[in-house]
Amino acid sequence: MEVFECVSTLSSIRSYIRKEVPESVVRQVLEAGRLSPSAHNDQPWEFILITDRKKLAEMEIYCISGRFIKEVDFAVTVLTDPSSKWHEIDGTRAVQNMVLTAWSHNLGSCWIGALDREGLKKYLGVPANMHILTVLPFGYFKRSGRSERKYRKEPGEVFHHNSYGGRLNT
Repeated sequence: MEVFECVSTLSSIRSYIRKEVPESVVRQVLEAGRLSPSAHNDQPWEFILITDRKKLAEMEIYCISGRFIKEVDFAVTVLTDPSSKWHEIDGTRAVQNMVLTAWSHNLGSCWIGALDREGLKKYLGVPANMHILTVLPFGYFKRSGRSERKYRKEPGEVFHHNSYGGRLNT
């Protein structure tokens, strides 16, 4: 899948089907995060790959807005190091690389934002000095006949030219 096709069709997926993801694809998703650009090349991220079904099911209590984590084939807990000034921005760049790479393999994901971070830190043994940015579930999903993507604002509503309010011919 071409990059722009990934970007233009990407959708957050919250319902998954049981189907094993090949290890080579899992590794490529992780590698996409590792290879992300970062400010000053700090690379302020670490990733915890979770493939154990029991662990995924138990993580449901910590993933407040992502109870569907128990349905996925694997998840990645994205950690960032707050000693890097840009850790959240750089971590987000790594997340987007992983999500787009997964999408190119027909895998869905959805940023889990509401987390019991302290409980999850204890559960996964994350050092106190690290920040849990998100948990990313990954898995195959049932595609419907219609586009999964919801309404997007029109270009004229979000594009400006040379200054705020400057019209950009679209």
